[in-house]
Amino acid sequence: MNTLKALRRTLFALLVATAIGAGAQELKIGMGADVTSMDPHFVNLFPNNNIALHVFDSLVLLDADSRLIPGLALSWKALDDTTWEFKLRRGVKFHDGSDFTAEDVAYSIDRVAEVKNSPGPFTVYTKAIVSKQIVDPYTIRFKTAAPYPLIPNDMSTIYIVSKKAATGLSTEDFNAGKGMVGTGPFKFVSFKRGDRVDLARNDAYWGGKPAWEKVSVRILANDPTRIAALLSGDVQAIENVPTPDLAKIRANKDLQMSEKVSHRIIFFHVDQTRDQTPFVTDKAGKPLAKNPLKDLRVREAISKAINRQAIKDRVMEGLSVPTKNLVPNPMFGHVPDLKPDAFDLEGAKKLLAEAGYPEGFAMTIHGPNNRYVNDDQILQAVAQMLTRAGIQTKVEAMPMNVYLGRASKLEFSFAMLGWGASTGEASSPLRSHLVTFSPAKGMGTFAWGRYSNPKVDQLLEQALATVDDAKREKLLQDGIRVAMNEQGIIAIHHQISTWATRKGVSYTPRTDEYTLAHQFRPQ
Repeated sequence: MNTLKALRRTLFALLVATAIGAGAQELKIGMGADVTSMDPHFVNLFPNNNIALHVFDSLVLLDADSRLIPGLALSWKALDDTTWEFKLRRGVKFHDGSDFTAEDVAYSIDRVAEVKNSPGPFTVYTKAIVSKQIVDPYTIRFKTAAPYPLIPNDMSTIYIVSKKAATGLSTEDFNAGKGMVGTGPFKFVSFKRGDRVDLARNDAYWGGKPAWEKVSVRILANDPTRIAALLSGDVQAIENVPTPDLAKIRANKDLQMSEKVSHRIIFFHVDQTRDQTPFVTDKAGKPLAKNPLKDLRVREAISKAINRQAIKDRVMEGLSVPTKNLVPNPMFGHVPDLKPDAFDLEGAKKLLAEAGYPEGFAMTIHGPNNRYVNDDQILQAVAQMLTRAGIQTKVEAMPMNVYLGRASKLEFSFAMLGWGASTGEASSPLRSHLVTFSPAKGMGTFAWGRYSNPKVDQLLEQALATVDDAKREKLLQDGIRVAMNEQGIIAIHHQISTWATRKGVSYTPRTDEYTLAHQFRPQ
């Protein structure tokens, strides 16, 4: 009898283990933002990049703390002031079985500039390369016009596609699944716009076989839907835990949470170059003779009117760090003496009066309603705060795929955006948002407010040509200090990113906010 009981216990344990093993074969993730394209070179948009990192690799990767680590390149070094050499991994295969070589690297870098109609191109990270030399199939050299120390950082943002599979294909071809041949941990299966991306494990992945045979990345931008899917077990993991549900998730013994300060800054672009701006009027709705946002005093008044601590406490439930910095401490380029503008309602009103607007004016502010943590609520809170200061403010929010196209055409006057320092240091947001717009140089690709100061441009150019880390960081800090004190953009906070998983699945939180299926672990 005891033997029979022992046998039953053994069989039961085996069944349980088998069930757990079978469950570990498929991972379903609820994502908090929409994915607009499969083309890894179409638009530098975070949700798209997040998917790209499953199918494609870059030469250089970032670890959970945004430090550079080897990717498709095993090593890299500067041969001289203007030449970088990358040694590539041997034996890496694309998903179709073809060999990865330096030809694919050169092709991918060239393709970045050839993608048509991008609302936010990656060219800011490839413009420094003036020529490429393939030394052998596993060695490639990049030549720059001047000393440029950030080539390794920039190469962390460019995804390597197969020259054989991608030649001649358009962005729409990629969206249809053509060309989705990478070296990454998962193979592309399907993309259902607005619904999901399905992936299958790449058993031959150079970085080690992932734990999950199948992955379904569900697009669940609606917060209650995402939480319901987690609680019901329809997905095993979600990102961006809605702030009203934090206490409930933390108290649930069947769930676990992880969180980390992100290098994403949430901020507003301000139209400060056009003489008349489309969404600013007097309080009767009539056009103003001039654009008040061009006046630094008005921009300072707007910043003073925003109570960032209240946004942190009441909107973000503590999941933000008020800032005036482009990157959080201790990231490269953080400016320790640059503190968030203090809330000062009376000071804001006084500045508006000094600028010639004692009665204020009217403004519509714009932003996405399905992209960042509490983006719509932040917009509403900022509108109420500005209205109390005398700027009669309305909100128009829309899905990110609509918003991005309109904002890139400079349709708005005061526009919210979030930006993660994808290179792991502060030059990424600086050269994308706060330098003079120059498509030829690949600079200011997201500079919707068209802020421009020759001093900032000069400091950035010097920094990008300075090999010495300490000197380069000081140049970046000096440029950031000038731009932010001129309210080139109006910073709100750095997000604190969150993930929640069902018991039996764990995730190490990342500064870069990426939700990567191959980094979820069955427990």
